[in-house]
Amino acid sequence: MKDDYTVAITGSNGFIGKCLQKIFKRVVALNHNDSVDMMLKKLKGVDVVINLAGAPIVKRWNKKYKKVLYKSRIETTNKLVKAVNQSDVKYFISASAIGIYPSDKAYDETSTEYGDDFLAKLCIDWEAEAIKCSKDTAILRLGVVLGKDGGALQKMLLPFKLGLGGVIGDGKMITSWIDISDLLSIYKFLIAKRAVGVYNAVSPHPVSNRVFTKALGKALNKPTFIPLPIFALKLIYAQASSVLTDSKEIYPTRLKELGFKYRYDTIDKSLASILAQDNRQ
Repeated sequence: MKDDYTVAITGSNGFIGKCLQKIFKRVVALNHNDSVDMMLKKLKGVDVVINLAGAPIVKRWNKKYKKVLYKSRIETTNKLVKAVNQSDVKYFISASAIGIYPSDKAYDETSTEYGDDFLAKLCIDWEAEAIKCSKDTAILRLGVVLGKDGGALQKMLLPFKLGLGGVIGDGKMITSWIDISDLLSIYKFLIAKRAVGVYNAVSPHPVSNRVFTKALGKALNKPTFIPLPIFALKLIYAQASSVLTDSKEIYPTRLKELGFKYRYDTIDKSLASILAQDNRQ
């Protein structure tokens, strides 16, 4: 059953945006090229705005592409917030990422410690624009989103199906992930409560890369013998390889305190469900 809201979305052509369009009755697409006035016109009759603006992060970074990443997030959010503040919109949810946190320690939303790399600074500036919104506002710090039709898992499936999947480096890095079905439910849950503040959109059970790799291999009934050296990822993605190799152990404390219930809280449940969908196609 689709929720009876009129929702405007930036980034509606992305993986999450396309999935969100399936759960709401009325969706308005906002474009990053829209002016503030154009956005304001599109926001007439809109109840909720979901901001997912941003160029793909897993792509080789250079000076030029870093500017693209920054502009697509910060400048678009700046324009969007100006439009929302002048509109009758009641609720605003803006995306961020768990890349805002430092690596190699456990964090939840109570942390005031942030990373000092490019991705963390990008998220800090992105959130700074979002909180200028005068309407009820939530910020979702997204983990690695797993789903059938896009996101990180889609990129992983081919090598694993060919039996070429394996752990990254020593496999000890922690991956904080979220099943796309649970992520969509989080959006609906926050809208229903009109909850404000920062929320980590991750499963309560992060896993090591080794555990994730073995679970995916098991779900596909494929071997996972071939390790992927970190230097190979650096050759492909340069500085952006940190998105794939940094260890992020992040917990969704605030969502659990609000009473959100996960359907796919473990990696085995999530992968079994997603790959069962894939097999039915």
